[in-house]
Amino acid sequence: MSATQTITQEDTQTERRTIVNDFSITVGTVNGSGSQTSNLTLLRALFKMGIPVSGKNLFPSNIQGLPTWYTIRVSKDGFLARREEHEVVVAMNPATFHQDLRDVVPGGAFFYADDIKLDITRDDVITYPMPVKRLSMESDAPTSLRQYVANMVYVGVLAQMLEIDPDMLYQALNFHFKGKTKPIDMNFNVIQAAMQWAKDNLEKQDPYRVEPMNATEGYVMADGNTAAALGSVYGGVQFISWYPITPASSLAEAAIQYLPELRKDPETGKNTFAVIQAEDELAAIGMAVGAGWSGLRALTSTSGPGLSLMTEYAGLAYFAEVPLVIWDVQRVGPSTGLPTRTAQGDLTFTHFLGHGDTEQVILLPGSVNECFEFGWKAFDIAERLQTPVFVLSDLDFGMNQWMTRPFQYPDRSMDRGKVLWEEDLEKLKGEWGRYREVDGDGIPYRTLPGNRHPRAAYFTRGTGHD
Repeated sequence: MSATQTITQEDTQTERRTIVNDFSITVGTVNGSGSQTSNLTLLRALFKMGIPVSGKNLFPSNIQGLPTWYTIRVSKDGFLARREEHEVVVAMNPATFHQDLRDVVPGGAFFYADDIKLDITRDDVITYPMPVKRLSMESDAPTSLRQYVANMVYVGVLAQMLEIDPDMLYQALNFHFKGKTKPIDMNFNVIQAAMQWAKDNLEKQDPYRVEPMNATEGYVMADGNTAAALGSVYGGVQFISWYPITPASSLAEAAIQYLPELRKDPETGKNTFAVIQAEDELAAIGMAVGAGWSGLRALTSTSGPGLSLMTEYAGLAYFAEVPLVIWDVQRVGPSTGLPTRTAQGDLTFTHFLGHGDTEQVILLPGSVNECFEFGWKAFDIAERLQTPVFVLSDLDFGMNQWMTRPFQYPDRSMDRGKVLWEEDLEKLKGEWGRYREVDGDGIPYRTLPGNRHPRAAYFTRGTGHD
């Protein structure tokens, strides 16, 4: 069937079949309009219904005003990749209305805000207008928030037409707003009003719907940057220095969220960590190198352009044998490139990062669960080998929601590597060398600032040493 072929009533009755839990929902909105809350509400509600889902955000590299799309893949078989087909499309952006309409598969469902006064140029799709402005104006939301709660109108209409459980929508809102009754109720009231409007005014003509399953039991939903941050927290991170850059910023932001809850001294109530937003990437890695040298478990996070700026300090840490962890959440390059598109192009660059004779240690997570696992393992490897460890994730892992098994607490104690303390130096009678080969493994012993032994101090070298 061509994209322009008309579906007659007879064709519809003959060919249409009910398609359950096996389609994609794509929402076209404007960046900065608050649609992320609505999209995540839909995603989490479907997940809570036991249906395998994934969410992919396609957004511009600006703060607000340009087109953005969010695709939820509903797959009873557990497939999580983005598909080319768009069976259910929601158009909230006049600028992309015709593009969104073109993207709907023949026989698909096209929902649109009825204040968009543009022609429907296809007769082979099912169209559903939605009174977005009217319902948002009639809501009890403050005037300043109505443009944001307006997105909940399409949540409610989709819920009614696709048979999404409203109780699961409420639970999703409760999770998002952390149990705060006022924003939960304000948004849910709009969803309920939209569901009622759709029930009274729209006739179901498309074949798509959802029904509860039991395929998400034993899974959670998380993004890779949050997983990496939590893994780092459980790996004993003590110092984070970072500079904002898409798509890595949310890694440090997640650490900022969880560290105060998980890393306070139980007796004094004081933080056992420090997080510093540096003035640029050079300062961020410079601070991390200093923290790693002083014995702290240190981390910085960035993306390709930031990693380019960090090259000299990374070479210093490599040659001076200073442990630290660097997360590179990759995006499209070169130069500034495409900040909001995923890529995996930094591997060779990172392996040889530095101006000659370097072979950096790299970890490559292949799942959100491995983002968590490498979050803590990277510190053990860095301190055991006394070298920078790079973890190369990407935007797709880092910023999108994934179904994953619950994260497993580290199954072994921290490996701090070869560290000499006062009693160790006493046994050696102070005879040691920071860069002296002892065990035949190429890894020397080190001391840390604060060691009171008079022979503990050493001279750190970024030039040739033995």
